[in-house]
Parts: sequence; structure tokens; C-alpha cells
Amino acid sequence: MATVVMMKHPQTGLTKKGLVGFSWTTLFFGGFPALFRGDWGMGLLLMVLSIFTGNLSGLIAAFLYNKHYTSKLIEKGYQFADTDALNSIARAKLGIDTSGAVPNPT
Repeated sequence: MATVVMMKHPQTGLTKKGLVGFSWTTLFFGGFPALFRGDWGMGLLLMVLSIFTGNLSGLIAAFLYNKHYTSKLIEKGYQFADTDALNSIARAKLGIDTSGAVPNPT
């Protein structure tokens, strides 16, 4: 089951749901969840792969897609904006090292 963590872009103020863990929606619906999230490239890639490999590519993508999507949000400047516990879980699942992080004084 995927863990949902809220993410916020500091400049625009937009919030999105970041997800880490197994993606049941990707397993059952292939590239459609990626398309609905605006991840056009990955959505189309998953759809093309499913034509050639059947549901094998969907099974593999189900383990990898949520991590990929949330990592792309981080690359676009989004930051974790959920509880400390959920933020820590998401960082651990994504493999983000926070040992050198400076705590926010607010």
C-alpha cells in the first residue's frame, strides 16, 4: 500500500500528493494513473510497454512508479509538507539522506 505525503512548492504554493510504496492503481490501470497526474511521458511509455509485454511491465511499474513520481516532484522543487512522521517515512522510502539537513526554526 502506498503512503501518501503532502508536498508543497515553496514559490507557487501549489500542493500535490506525493506517493511512496506499491502502486495498486498502476498495477490495475497501467499508464492511466500517470496520465491523470500529468506525467505524460511515463504514462505513454507504460501504455506502449503494456502493448508489447502484457501486464508484466505493469507489475514492474507498480513497484517503481510512485517513487519515480515523487522524485520528479522533488526535482521540480516540491518539498514535504506533511507531519514529521510521514515526512520521515517518505524520505526513508525514497532514500533521501537528511543527516546534513538543518531543522526549520519556525
